[in-house]
Amino acid sequence: MKSQTRTPILRASVTALSCVLLTACAAVGPDYREPPPVDVGSGWTLPLASAAQSADLSQWWSALDDPVLDRLMATALAQNLDLRQAAARIDEARALRDRVAGEALPSAAVGASVNRRSQSKNGPLPVGRMPGLDASQTIYDAGFDAAWEVDLFGAKQRALEGASARLQATEAEAQGVRLRIVAEVARTWFSAVGARQELQAQQATLDTLQQTLELVRLRHALGDASAADVQAAYAQWTAVNALIPDIQTRQRAALLSLGVLLGAPPERELALLDGALKPSTLRALPVGERADLLRRRPDVLAAERRLAASSADIGVATAELFPKLSIGVGGGFQALSTGNWFDASSSRFSILPLVSWRLFDGGRVRAEIRAREAAERQAALAYEQAVLTALGDAERALGDYHGGLDTLTRRGLALDAARTSHGHAKARYAAGDVALVELLAAQRSLHEAETAAARAHTNAAVQLVVLYKALGGGWDASAVASAASHPLRGTTAPVVFSRH
Repeated sequence: MKSQTRTPILRASVTALSCVLLTACAAVGPDYREPPPVDVGSGWTLPLASAAQSADLSQWWSALDDPVLDRLMATALAQNLDLRQAAARIDEARALRDRVAGEALPSAAVGASVNRRSQSKNGPLPVGRMPGLDASQTIYDAGFDAAWEVDLFGAKQRALEGASARLQATEAEAQGVRLRIVAEVARTWFSAVGARQELQAQQATLDTLQQTLELVRLRHALGDASAADVQAAYAQWTAVNALIPDIQTRQRAALLSLGVLLGAPPERELALLDGALKPSTLRALPVGERADLLRRRPDVLAAERRLAASSADIGVATAELFPKLSIGVGGGFQALSTGNWFDASSSRFSILPLVSWRLFDGGRVRAEIRAREAAERQAALAYEQAVLTALGDAERALGDYHGGLDTLTRRGLALDAARTSHGHAKARYAAGDVALVELLAAQRSLHEAETAAARAHTNAAVQLVVLYKALGGGWDASAVASAASHPLRGTTAPVVFSRH
C-alpha cells in the first residue's frame, strides 16, 4: 500500500516540476531597449558647404601625404604599450564573459581515492564486539559528481547579457585608447615639425640681422653711422640669438615623447633632428552629418553598452525573488578490495534535487533591485551626457580649426607684407635715405611675422588633430559590431567644412 501511495505523489511532483521548467521560459527583469533619442540639433553651427559624402576618418593621417607620419603611426599602433594594455583588458573582459556563460552549463568532476582508516574500538560504535567487522579498513572509491542549477527565471541569461555588454564596452574603450594614441602621435609630430619651422624662421631672421649688423659696422667705419647704431643692431641680433636654444629644446622634447609613444626608448626618433621636416599641407575636410560623429565616437558607444549592462543587472537582481532549483548527481564504484572494485555490486548512485528560496531576508533583495534600477538611471544619464559632450567637443574643434586656418591665411599675408617692407627699408638704408631706426623697425616686423606664421601653422595642425579626434577619427567603426543602434534626431545632409 505504501508503494502504491508513493507512486502518485512522485508522479505529481515530476509533473509539477516539468510544468515549472516549461513555463519559466522568459527571463525576469526588463528587456533592454535603445536609449531615448538625443536631440543633436539641425546641423553644424558654422556655415558649411555641402559635399557628396564625408571623408574616411579611419586613417585620416594618410591624406596628409607625410611618409614619416605614416611610419610613426604604423609603429605606434603595433607597439604602443597603452594599446597593448587595452588589448589585454579586452581579453580579460572576454574571459569573464566566457566564465559567466559557463555557469549556465552543468559542472562535473571525476575522481578516485584510496582511503585507509582505523576506527576506535572504544568509540560509539562497538566495532570490537561486532563479529566479522575489522576496525581497520581500506576503501577504494572512484566516480563522478555533477551539478546543474536550472535557470528557471533567466538570472544566468541576464548575467550573460550584462557580461557581453561589458565586453563590448571594453572593446569600445579600447578603440578610444587607439583614437587618443593616434591623436597624440600626430600632435607630437606636428609640434616637432612646428618647432623646426620656428627654428628656421628664427635662423633666417638671425641671418638678416647679421647682414644688417655688418652693414652698420661698415657704415660706422666710413663715418656714416655712430657707435650707438652699431650697439643697437648688435642688441637686436643677440635678442633673437637667445631664442634659439629654447626652440631646439622643444623640438628635442617632442621627439623624445614620440619614442615613448612608439613603445620604444625615448631616444629612438632623435635621428629626425638631422633630417628635413616637411610641414603638412592643411586644408578643409568633409565632416559629414552631425549625427554621424556619435556613431564613430568610442566614448558614446561605450556609454550605450554600459547602459545595456545596467539593464541586465536589474534582471539578475530580480531573479533573486524567485526560487532556485539545483540538481546534483553522483555515481561510481566503492569497495573494500581492488578485486571487486568495479563489479556491478560495488556501484553507487545518488540524485539530489535542491530548491532554495530567499523568503525572509529583511528586504535585501528588493533593496538590491532598487539599487540596480538607480544604477540604470545613472547609466542613461551618462549616455546622454556622453552624446552632448561629443557634440560640444566637435563644435569647439570645428570652430578652432576654422579660426586656425583663417589665422594662418592672414599670417601669410602679413609675412609677405613684412618681407616687402623690409626689402624696401634695407635698400633705402643702404642708399642713406632712411635712418637705422627705420631699418630696425622693419626687421622687427619681419621677425615677428615669420615667427607668428610658423606658430600659426603649428597651431592649425594641432587643431586639425583635435578636430579629427572630436569627430571620432582614427579607427574603423564599421569593423566593430555594435549590439544596439543609436537613434538620433535632427540629421542634415552631408556637409564639408569650408574657409571664408
